[in-house]
Amino acid sequence: MSTEAKVASASDIGDNKYSILLPTYNEVENLPIIVWLIVKYMNEAKVSYEIIVIDDGSPDGTLDMARQLQNLYGDDKIVLNPRERKLGLGTAYIHGIKHATGNYIIIMDADLSHHPKFIPEMIKEQVKNNFDVVTGTRYAGNGGVYGWDFKRKLISRGANFITQIMLRPGVSDLTGSFRLYKKDVLEKLTKSCVSKGYVFQMEMIVRARQFSFSIGEVPISFVDRVYGESKLGGSEIVQFVKGLLYLFATT
Repeated sequence: MSTEAKVASASDIGDNKYSILLPTYNEVENLPIIVWLIVKYMNEAKVSYEIIVIDDGSPDGTLDMARQLQNLYGDDKIVLNPRERKLGLGTAYIHGIKHATGNYIIIMDADLSHHPKFIPEMIKEQVKNNFDVVTGTRYAGNGGVYGWDFKRKLISRGANFITQIMLRPGVSDLTGSFRLYKKDVLEKLTKSCVSKGYVFQMEMIVRARQFSFSIGEVPISFVDRVYGESKLGGSEIVQFVKGLLYLFATT
């Protein structure tokens, strides 16, 4: 992390607190690593934070691992809010917000595809411009995607290109899920969105533009998961197409 980012954190953030929402499902191998990295970079940035783990009934022992991490780091840093089964990203965020004590919310994946080293840069960008939302982008600046084969990169690029044409969101990476929100902004957006799954992230940005919320971008490196299996499949692609057509017709 740059010295500039540290200075911005120390001088401008003040009493801000950042609640990091980690929805999990079968992430027993990844969870301890991502939590360690979050703790490392947030402590280096000298900001107040908490990590809220929202496990959706993982059968692989993810919740037990989360309890061990809570014992290690303390229940003021690791907050557990499990659910009995998978209920979708939108409801996971709503569930997490209810227990968040921070005035800013950070959402990210727990599978190591989002590196916590970018969080201080997001905080810096938000503080500098007072953005309502700061989103990580794979498709601007020095952002990029690593670990995907050509077919998946082509699908991702194609999906993003089509959404840019149809929805004109003013954001280079509409389907990303690594973002920082003002808490009240996220609350309003989650209540206004009707989509589920992967389309939810896309609708969040579209609704943010409708409400005239300001959005900033920070280039990130997206890395394919190391442990576990990708949750992207044919049903998610169909869901994406349906969601895109819905947003095109209603926005």
